[in-house]
Amino acid sequence: MARLLSLLRPQPLLALVGRRKPTLCKMSMDSRARQVFAAAVEAVQPDAVVRQSIERKEDSVIINGKKFTLKHNLHLVGFGKAVLGMAAEAERIVGDHLVKGVISVPHGIQQTLQQHGKNHLLLKENSCIKVMEGAKHNLPDTDAQKAAERIKQLASELTEEDLLLVLISGGGSALLPAPIPPIVLQEKLDVTRRLAASGATIQELNTVRRALSFLKGGGLAHYAHPAQVIALILSDVIGDPVDLIASGPTVCSEVWPEEVLSVLEQYKLLNSIPASVKEVLGRPNPRRKDDKDKTDKAENVLNVVIGSNGIALKNAGLRARELGFRPVVLSLGVCGDVKSVSRLYGLLARFAISAEEPPPEIVAELLKLGPEVGVESWDLCRTMQVLGEGRTEGWGATCLLAGGEPTVELTGKGRGGRNQELAMRVGLEMRGLQLPPNGPVFLSGGTDGQDGPTEAAGALTDGGLYEEAQAQGLDINNFLTNNDSYTFFSRLSVGQRLLVPGLTCTNVMDVHMLFIPPIPINKD
Repeated sequence: MARLLSLLRPQPLLALVGRRKPTLCKMSMDSRARQVFAAAVEAVQPDAVVRQSIERKEDSVIINGKKFTLKHNLHLVGFGKAVLGMAAEAERIVGDHLVKGVISVPHGIQQTLQQHGKNHLLLKENSCIKVMEGAKHNLPDTDAQKAAERIKQLASELTEEDLLLVLISGGGSALLPAPIPPIVLQEKLDVTRRLAASGATIQELNTVRRALSFLKGGGLAHYAHPAQVIALILSDVIGDPVDLIASGPTVCSEVWPEEVLSVLEQYKLLNSIPASVKEVLGRPNPRRKDDKDKTDKAENVLNVVIGSNGIALKNAGLRARELGFRPVVLSLGVCGDVKSVSRLYGLLARFAISAEEPPPEIVAELLKLGPEVGVESWDLCRTMQVLGEGRTEGWGATCLLAGGEPTVELTGKGRGGRNQELAMRVGLEMRGLQLPPNGPVFLSGGTDGQDGPTEAAGALTDGGLYEEAQAQGLDINNFLTNNDSYTFFSRLSVGQRLLVPGLTCTNVMDVHMLFIPPIPINKD
């Protein structure tokens, strides 16, 4: 966080803005916004984050400041949507010190990468890493379970002389299902689905998942003991909590059956769970009965987040600065209903472009709204102070950056996603403001390149969205009611506002960007 806040230091920013190249200023706000988004995605490419996190020095590697000796003793496992590219780069770095590996990746990913010309993210032909595809439609299945069993077997065979490199990214939980017998996979899925439908939090869901799984909640680290475990994690969760990403297979944690029973009872599911689940929860230590002599050693496990929303925003800020904007990071934890989030950005746009001191009503509403959508009051106050200083001192154009994952209430059956719907709603909130280049531009995009079941990652918008749609016979409110944001942006001006980066091969949630033009100084 400290590295991100360093972007806000006024003097270096003033100097950089003053030195910006005139040719860049000729680019449209739209073009510059797309370049800043591309920089965010580029910073968290699976091969790039691994390359930056593993430093090879002769027969050793340095990871997160710690040195590990290589003597043909390295084993590799991985699970997640971005793990194939991570594994390919890891193998390139460690070379023949890698003994063997197993990775669990999404169904069809190798063919998809080939079709998109992403061969650098594929393993070499003579690789000693076995690739197992599974989890069709991002749901655990028997193929993913077979992969999890192979990973568990590999980990269980390691000795104190071995190193286990674990690669984890978003989607890893579905690709590592290992229910404890006699529970079968479908029973475990049904329990977690019913909990989710009842409104259980992600922490409560993981409490239950850990108790019913061999590998989640530190289970993988347990089976790998006494080997040294090094986990490199590409985070897709707000705040980067390593115990929640892929349900924390390398984060040692105790499992208390009483705690799980309490969660099930709270959501009135205790009397309807399968007999197999009751049997496992009735054991004193459900996951460890076959390894009583082993103890989890936290000091033998190193968990490192190597790619995250914060890293993406940092790189986006650097690119924004190169393109003549002063970068300001608002928050990395934007969440909550997309209607409230759009209102927040609309208010911030009006606050930022105001030539005079904004009315106190805007400030009051922002401070009330912020905590509801995951933005701390402190972050809002800091951001408004920086925007205010920019307005009074004439600092030039500003790029407000944020990240997170808002939610959409489904009321229709259209095609779209949260990023495209957020862009639509922010466009309505900014209605009446000047058009670019004299007015603000907002971009919302998913770093995975796919917003909902569409080919777009998101969209760009400005204060002229409503009038543009009306002139083309498109009723924006009808599209919103039907959650049909992709159809709306596809029809509007031949899809020019859509953000379509293609296959990005990564995922660190969404990025939001509000580009604010220079505000003339009021000399009165």
